[in-house]
Amino acid sequence: MSTPDLLYSEAEDDLRAAVRSLLADRCPPPAVLAQAESDRPYDPAVWQALGAEMGTAGLLVPDKLGGQGATAREAAVVMEELGRAVAPVPYLTSAVLAVTALLGCDTDEEAVARLLGGLAEGGTTGALALPLSSAPGEGTPPATVRAGGDGTLSGEVRGVAGALGAEVLLVPAEGPDGYGLYAVHTTEPGATLEPLTSLDLTRPLATVTLDSAPARRVAAAERAGDAVRRALLTGAGLLASEQLGIAEWCLTEAVRHTGERHQFGRPIGSFQALKHRMAALWLELVSARAAARYAADALAADSPDTPVAVAVAQAHCAEVAVHAAEECVQLHGGIGMTWEHPAHLYLKRAKSDEIALGTPGRHRQLLAGLVDLPAPTG
Repeated sequence: MSTPDLLYSEAEDDLRAAVRSLLADRCPPPAVLAQAESDRPYDPAVWQALGAEMGTAGLLVPDKLGGQGATAREAAVVMEELGRAVAPVPYLTSAVLAVTALLGCDTDEEAVARLLGGLAEGGTTGALALPLSSAPGEGTPPATVRAGGDGTLSGEVRGVAGALGAEVLLVPAEGPDGYGLYAVHTTEPGATLEPLTSLDLTRPLATVTLDSAPARRVAAAERAGDAVRRALLTGAGLLASEQLGIAEWCLTEAVRHTGERHQFGRPIGSFQALKHRMAALWLELVSARAAARYAADALAADSPDTPVAVAVAQAHCAEVAVHAAEECVQLHGGIGMTWEHPAHLYLKRAKSDEIALGTPGRHRQLLAGLVDLPAPTG
């Protein structure tokens, strides 16, 4: 096994600078709040600039298939910046989950290659039709959709992130030939998307209902299961980087605010109790960065340690992000509770991420099995 590299390369630093600059210009907190109050699932202008013009939508796609030929390390950098901005774009759902699922299919097939090319260019948006709470490492998630002998799909999937606004859904389904992964265009008759009330308004959920919807099978049986499991593992590993970005913004803003707000003639951040809280949070953040970077590096290297790295990252980073967001709201006092201040957007994203792709408790259970240290019973 190669030695993990937890540091950022010069190219990754350049990518971070470019993404951060774009988001600072096109996706400031007032714009995110306005987007959350709209009925649009994501900001198409920001996604066009980020995914298509900057090329981040195709980072995980090989050059020969129309992508950038990068790795999970670069995608993790983008996820960090998206978390820092709570950006309302379908990067996790389309450029990570949908793309990884398709990469697990036979990319020599023209239909698969065409779908991948569209997602890599950012001109098409896709989503993996599974509940956002689906965790990796639990075997193949059961399909709630049935495939008919005529090639149509029928059934319902609840809590799907990224479905609203997507042109293509990748749907796991059971059919006459067993388990399979199917591509369904959302404009097909019989495909219905119903918005759900989501805690995180910047990543809305939906119920996908298929009623004899025409579909194309892109992978069958064992290959389909492997593709779905790999997509969930990659998504969970990179989600840790988004949680790291959330935590970094929350600590930075808490330090800034407590340094500027005065009480009794001195900055409130100079009071020892608050300094201790922020210092403790900084230590949590440092360890979260190490865990998230290790998961990204393991995914990039296709290391046999990847399931352990992802389970550790998700079990730790999810809780750090929530703690940082809660502290940010509290340390901002009354203004942290208001709708106009963006702190609540970070808290909601952190809480939503905490149950996305497996809860911390579920990842601890997975980790216990992976390292052969089962939790105590009785």
